Amino acid sequence: MTEYLEKYKELNEIVTKLLSPDGCPWDREQTHETLKNYLIEEAYEFVEAVEENDNSKMEEELGDILFHVVIHAAIAEKTNKFSLKSVTEKISEKMIRRHPHVFGDTQVSSVEEVWTNWDKIKRTETKKKDKESLLRSVPKNLPALLRAEKIQKRAARVGFDWDHINPVLDKIEEEMNELKEVVALNDKPKMIEEMGDYLFSIVNLCRKMDIDPEDALQMANKKFIQRFSSVEGKLIKNNKEMIHATMEEMDELWEKVKEEDQ
Repeated sequence: MTEYLEKYKELNEIVTKLLSPDGCPWDREQTHETLKNYLIEEAYEFVEAVEENDNSKMEEELGDILFHVVIHAAIAEKTNKFSLKSVTEKISEKMIRRHPHVFGDTQVSSVEEVWTNWDKIKRTETKKKDKESLLRSVPKNLPALLRAEKIQKRAARVGFDWDHINPVLDKIEEEMNELKEVVALNDKPKMIEEMGDYLFSIVNLCRKMDIDPEDALQMANKKFIQRFSSVEGKLIKNNKEMIHATMEEMDELWEKVKEEDQ
């Protein structure tokens, strides 16, 4: 623990030095606003490391995220808004408060009960508890797939959910038919609306099947890239660039690549 605290202190001192008058000109100019996209980028790089099961990369990316936590707190502390100390205190208090079954006398018998209690506690914490919908606190800036999944999970926790998967499949078919109708009418605003409904229902199916939609789509992206690259390679072997190949040629090669993947 002592060694950990020393390293933590060292990182804090590094950030303090970077933001000092004789520190880094670039770091001194940064604000929460200018750094926010870098933090998002680091979070995604950590996710990529997790998906690749690369422990060394995970370690590195967590360090980058920790650096952002420290520098954001240091920037805030310069204007007495908050500090790393207050950030640490608040998250500790929150985790204790949100886990009464661990740090208190509350009894739970399932993960579902843990989630139900979590939501109840969270709602009592907000100043708008009498007015705010259960879903309005889902962050608006989350990636759309993740936000849709969180919205659906919260609704399901209070019973707004189908008991079986068949109604979900029926809903997907219904949304697809509605999408086909507006496509036939060439109504772009309606197409956008119906496409959104269709995607939302697909995410709901993923939730019911306990499949992470982001993982599933990333897997599809990876597979497409691999097959596309294989088609490119086959064309190059035939001394032909992809841009000069016909769709029929590329489709034929695509099917061959699919067969090779089996």
